[in-house]
Amino acid sequence: MTKQQERARARRRYEKVRRREAQRAADRARRLRVAAATGTVLVVVAALALAGWWFSQEEPASSTAQPSTAAGCVAPPAPLGTSAQLELPDKRTAEGRTFVATVTTNCGDLELTLDGAKAPQAVASFLELARQNYWRNGPCHRLTASEGLKVLQCGDPTGTGQGDPGYGFGVENAPADGAYPRGTLAMARTSDAEKGTGGQFFIVYGDSSLPDPDGYTVFGTVTKGLDIVDRIAAAGIAPGGSSPTDGAPAAPISILTVAVTEKKA
Repeated sequence: MTKQQERARARRRYEKVRRREAQRAADRARRLRVAAATGTVLVVVAALALAGWWFSQEEPASSTAQPSTAAGCVAPPAPLGTSAQLELPDKRTAEGRTFVATVTTNCGDLELTLDGAKAPQAVASFLELARQNYWRNGPCHRLTASEGLKVLQCGDPTGTGQGDPGYGFGVENAPADGAYPRGTLAMARTSDAEKGTGGQFFIVYGDSSLPDPDGYTVFGTVTKGLDIVDRIAAAGIAPGGSSPTDGAPAAPISILTVAVTEKKA
């Protein structure tokens, strides 16, 4: 074989090797492109699967009915949950005098006229509790809606109906006939007529009868804002109570602040 033939054969082997390497390089490139495309699809699928898992883990909407506010109300604040240990104020601070109280609630203002001539101890107590900010953020915890008893009871800052200011006093100015007309402001009490009156009071939004022989202290009237109580009463009793006509109001109302001034003649 001549040198020219050997060079030709060597060139052919070289070109064959180059073609084989080029093919291998092309195959590798193709495999990389396929792998990249496959990886992208897998990432997208994984992202979609993860999103589906995430949304499936979200908490479902609660089926528990939340208290609904009455017209003109905003959501009430959380109660502070505390009573107090105060001293019974001297009734002489209210004797023979008339006061006007503005009770600001999450539903608007109530205006109360307090009669210190007929119920000096109850009014003196009301003045002191207002001064101490005792009722701040306190819910009106009880609504009654029976035929003969229509009242909204407030004045317990714990919201349980068990709170008191640390003192008690006796009944004053109870109506002999047990009748409490619409707009009456009276003190709630325990079964103890001598010392069972404290910081809780009730607003009569419909003519009511309480034939208890000892009665309940009437210490004033609601002169403005009784329509607010009407709206709370119209919303009814919250479900889950012991009675459909006596329990927490379905539309919550809370005392925010109480301001009292003396009414001049």
